[in-house]
This record gives sequence, C-alpha cells and structure tokens, in this order.
Amino acid sequence: MDNLEALYKQIVMDHYKKPRNKGKLTDEGALQLPYKNPTCGDVMVLYMNVDENDRITDIKFEGEGCSISMASCSMMTDVVKGKTVEEAKHAIHLFNDMIKKGELPEDEDALGDALALSGVHKLRARHNCSLLGWNGLEKALHQQEEHRH
Repeated sequence: MDNLEALYKQIVMDHYKKPRNKGKLTDEGALQLPYKNPTCGDVMVLYMNVDENDRITDIKFEGEGCSISMASCSMMTDVVKGKTVEEAKHAIHLFNDMIKKGELPEDEDALGDALALSGVHKLRARHNCSLLGWNGLEKALHQQEEHRH
C-alpha cells in the first residue's frame, strides 16, 4: 500500500469512528429524509435546513452501515454544509463521476475529505456504499425544491 492509499484509509476510518455532523435536527423547518441502500441494507436518515437564499445552513445524519457508507455520509455533510443548493448538486455530480467513472475533480478541494474515497471506483460492489449519503442528499434537494413550489 503506498502512502497516499494509507492516508486515504486513515481519513476514511477517522470519519467512520468520529463522524462529523452526526445526529438529528429537531427544529420544525428541518427536512427529514430516510434513505436505504437496497443492495446491502445500509440505512441513513438525512436532516437538512435550507434557508431562503438556497443555502444549506445545517445538515446532519444518523445511520447504520459499513465503514465506507458511514464515512461517506460524514464527508458529504462536511462538503455541502454552508454551500448553496447548486453548489451541493455540483459536488454530487463530481462525487458520482469519481466513484462511477474514476474521474477525479479538477479542483481537488471541491470534495474535501471525500476525495479519500476515490479508490472505491475500482470496487464496483462498494459503489452504492459510498454513494448512500450522496444519493440521499440528491433526493432531499429534489424534495426541497418540490416543497418550495
């Protein structure tokens, strides 16, 4: 294992053992979305607040699953917290391309620690694990837009 792989594994395990933004948002305006990975049974509930300027002011998750899915949820919340809905959609697109196509983003900072999951591209059976939180976010953003109209 080279140094970069070792570092990436360390980052993934850090997010798994000490997840960022784990918990619930209980305020009345918070969107709550349960999401399940049908291939392995990993589950997540995403909580999100979006303000009138379409900015994700707070985001949290709860869930159970493998180290990759839970670390990815943690990384995803870190990446999109404070971003606009459009910026979050762009991050989802970049992450999907990285996992499904093996394409790294031109701007390496665009995905933050989630870049550590780039090796999952080679592990087709783990794609859905890494995409759990990102797919849930995409669905939540879609619901948020429908709710506004």
